[in-house]
Amino acid sequence: MAKSLSALPLCSRFFMDVIDFQLLPDYQIKLTFANDEQRVFDMKPLLEMKPWSRLLANALYEQTRIDYGTLVWGESIDIAPETLYLDSVSLL
Repeated sequence: MAKSLSALPLCSRFFMDVIDFQLLPDYQIKLTFANDEQRVFDMKPLLEMKPWSRLLANALYEQTRIDYGTLVWGESIDIAPETLYLDSVSLL
């Protein structure tokens, strides 16, 4: 069954904002969300598609930063915080 944001109350979605991250080996990213939950996101499936494939060709991946609660690279590559949350795995 597909995961859906529609099941979440609008006021509860703020917890999906990323407040910290750590780049791990093999394009894994440890994320800390606003609700203090820690999860691991696997970037590898995205790296096969544009625009994320550009992260493989240069050092742009290493320049990951947080902007407005999500991860961004350069001026034009980002991932929605909802995607980061729903497609990641809890560390619990």
